Amino acid sequence: MIGLAKKMRACLLRISLLSRLVAVLVSILIWPSVACCSCAADEQQTQYVLLVTIDGMRPEELFTGADNRLIDKEIGGVYNPPRIRETYWHEDPLVRRERLMPFIWSVVAKEGQLYGSALDDCQVLVENGKYFSYPGYQELLCGFPDKSIASNDKVNNKNKTVLEWLHEKPDFSGKVASFASWDVVPYIINAPRSGIYVNAGWQEFDHVENSERREFLNRSVRETPHLWEYARFDNLTFAGAMEYLQSQHPRILYLSLDEPDDWCHSGRYDLYLESSRRCDDYLRELWEFAQNSPVYRGKTSLVVTVDHGRGHGREGWKNHSAELPGSEQIWIAVLGPDTPATGVQSGCNLSQGQVATTIAALLGYDLTTADSKIAPCLPDVIRSEAKGSQSTPVKD
Repeated sequence: MIGLAKKMRACLLRISLLSRLVAVLVSILIWPSVACCSCAADEQQTQYVLLVTIDGMRPEELFTGADNRLIDKEIGGVYNPPRIRETYWHEDPLVRRERLMPFIWSVVAKEGQLYGSALDDCQVLVENGKYFSYPGYQELLCGFPDKSIASNDKVNNKNKTVLEWLHEKPDFSGKVASFASWDVVPYIINAPRSGIYVNAGWQEFDHVENSERREFLNRSVRETPHLWEYARFDNLTFAGAMEYLQSQHPRILYLSLDEPDDWCHSGRYDLYLESSRRCDDYLRELWEFAQNSPVYRGKTSLVVTVDHGRGHGREGWKNHSAELPGSEQIWIAVLGPDTPATGVQSGCNLSQGQVATTIAALLGYDLTTADSKIAPCLPDVIRSEAKGSQSTPVKD
């Protein structure tokens, strides 16, 4: 009997160990689906997302400020070098970067997260191999690169963006909108198929409720010189977006700004700096509106990024391509109630496609369930409030 009891205890011990091993294996298998966000969807505070892209703004200027070598009439096409130098230059890169992007450095860097600083060994890379706009926007909005997209032609995107994926859900239907300076953005979002409201290029504004305000904005659209046929000035795009935000209260607003890239292509480093500074002002105004709005206050996350980087040196900054090193380097900023205030990130190796998944995760959804090609969301971008050792997967 004693021998039989020992055998039974040994058998039970083996069963217990086997059960624990199975539990560990199961947890490993399901981890990829929850690793993006270990916080249960109903514990997150974010209900609204403001996505802003600043076309072609380099990590160099964001993290180290203006390049003194380019504040020059001949090299940088700068009309008034002393004025630009007085406004944006300082020997200390930490000071000059704040002169250029004061909201990013006084608010986002202190209350949110910044990715892409080479000084901190953190890189965010474009993976499409093209390093220009349509492939870049496709990658950041869809979560993966598409090698078949090889031009900026006005062709409707066959891939589904995170905006469309969320718009298909009842809670977001009719509550996703985009305002873009570049007139190709409606094709990238595939406005006809997705049903998302998109206002882009030199399109007038039909959504402004106040008739006098609407006429003023539309007259400005008509009478402002169309310096670029393909893109309007960012101040008009921002004005239209703010009108929509204030009156329609979308769950997701995507604001696509374009001037920094256009001024670089035009060889005007001074106007590149000034338009980048205006973009920072727009970010501040968006955030302050959200924090003072009974609809958005405490429930809104801000995500800011770019579609591609740029080249280096006295000529490289003007362009971006597979032949120009630096064009693959971008940056990402995240600010909101669910994002830990850890500032500039270090020691990271990330990709552009992680932006799309992060947007979905902030709203409690797992975009990776839509396609195996989709990148995971940014690590540690969402604060975990889950109790105990188990994690609740976000919605798919």
